[in-house]
Amino acid sequence: MRVMFQDEARFGRINDPRRCWAPRVFRPEVGMQIVREYTYAFGAVSPPDGALDTLVLPVVNAEAMSIFWAEVARRHPEEFILMFLDGAGWHRANSLVIPENMRLEALPPYSPQLNPMEHIWDEVREKWFANEVFDSLDDVEDRLVEALVALEGNEDLAASTTGFDWIIIPRCNQKDIIGRNLLRPKGGRDKSRPYNCCLSTAT
Repeated sequence: MRVMFQDEARFGRINDPRRCWAPRVFRPEVGMQIVREYTYAFGAVSPPDGALDTLVLPVVNAEAMSIFWAEVARRHPEEFILMFLDGAGWHRANSLVIPENMRLEALPPYSPQLNPMEHIWDEVREKWFANEVFDSLDDVEDRLVEALVALEGNEDLAASTTGFDWIIIPRCNQKDIIGRNLLRPKGGRDKSRPYNCCLSTAT
């Protein structure tokens, strides 16, 4: 079983000036523009090994979501994928097409800090988009593809960026798991075995 976390992010031509290094006595200048043109990155990461699957699509809706999930399933044909994601409307649409080797599980509402994909988006914005002004949406997409290809090819970086302790450290035997909960012994909890170890990727 492969545990993954999925999210989408919007990138466009409204840039976000950030702090940057500059020689003493020099005050750096960066361009600024507000052009409301956007494209969208879809991503799913497996924190234990840093496997990262991404697509760039022009919209976010149930159809685009189905296309992305089909691509993730195609890249992992021999594995069952437990996919954690937020409660966005297009994640619950009736028209979604969910691959047979994938199960969706919702993260708690209003908890983006639980989704390690947020750290991937931060990495993209900091390393590839900071203080940049793009002349066209095509330029935005080219830079976004460049960033995502680089991160997909650097599993060590993706793993270190998304490897939250509560995902990576706990490990338990699959025989101890029924659905999403561990077996609870009669008479109460076995205190020698924590219940929060269900997210490791034992095979």
